[in-house]
Amino acid sequence: MTSYAVVIPTLLRDTLADCLVALAAAHGPRPDEIVLVDDRPDPDPAPDALAHALTVLGDLRERTTTAATGGRGPAAARNTGLRAVTAPWAVFLDDDVQVGPHWCAQLVQDLEEATPDTAGIPGVITVPLPGGRRPTDWERGTAGLARARWITADMAYRTEALRQAGGFDERFPRAFREDADLALRLLDAGWRIRRGRRTTLHPVRSASRWASVGQQRGNADDALMRRLHGPDWWDKAVAPRGRIRRHAAITAAGAAACALAVAGHRRAATACALGWAAGTAEFARARIVPGPRTREEVTTVLATSVVIPPAATWHRLAGAWRHRNAPAWREAAR
Repeated sequence: MTSYAVVIPTLLRDTLADCLVALAAAHGPRPDEIVLVDDRPDPDPAPDALAHALTVLGDLRERTTTAATGGRGPAAARNTGLRAVTAPWAVFLDDDVQVGPHWCAQLVQDLEEATPDTAGIPGVITVPLPGGRRPTDWERGTAGLARARWITADMAYRTEALRQAGGFDERFPRAFREDADLALRLLDAGWRIRRGRRTTLHPVRSASRWASVGQQRGNADDALMRRLHGPDWWDKAVAPRGRIRRHAAITAAGAAACALAVAGHRRAATACALGWAAGTAEFARARIVPGPRTREEVTTVLATSVVIPPAATWHRLAGAWRHRNAPAWREAAR
């Protein structure tokens, strides 16, 4: 029977307990190892939180080891967990998912059906959305994880293949694009990645009304993806292109309106301001129409729609500058 290890990077969020409870309750062959990687930048405020979380694992506690990274991000945390794995397969779970009741049995079936050239097998992610109303912008964004091709929320990788590829690229500091980067490198190296049949739940976690603005940091990672995999990386990764070009145009129009107004060119400034307003209004409408259209949701979307274009543009430019000398991954591998 195929043996496997489970690696869970965590910031010790409240969701971790539910994640571990679901893993402990899942039917089927148990993991040989569980590696829990504490990725908090400063674990001192809650030194006993990790030990407390492990109590819910029951008899799996004896198979569990822990490690710490000092807050270097999920890619580094997964690599840290990978170094502790001795099983032929390493299964990565996020700390905010809940595996299904038969996950262990389904996982082993996925692994046993894998051909020798199969490097990775992602699980089927489901995101429960509220009934009786339309989902909010944040909820719809989370639901998009169910369509992600190589999401590491539940991803089984052949340990040998990962080590040959050098693991996750730790230049990706967020849980964003590091999964697509690794998958593209493995595919280019001749490995296959096929979808599994096991199911895992990814609930929508609560977030502040400005969470969508913080997510714009991922545009810097898109700049790194372009350097590593070329301008057509979107097509290779089967990833949505997003609105970065529109965001840049809106930002440019707003900046030009301010500059022209200061210079005393009122007509030109007005024209640019109208362009900024039209672009911002179109962006806000695209986010409001599919949603519940409550006062709170509309207010949140309007406010963030003003801030997101310049934030996205800034992070994209900053990422392009930061990674300007990064060679394509094939050149770096030589």
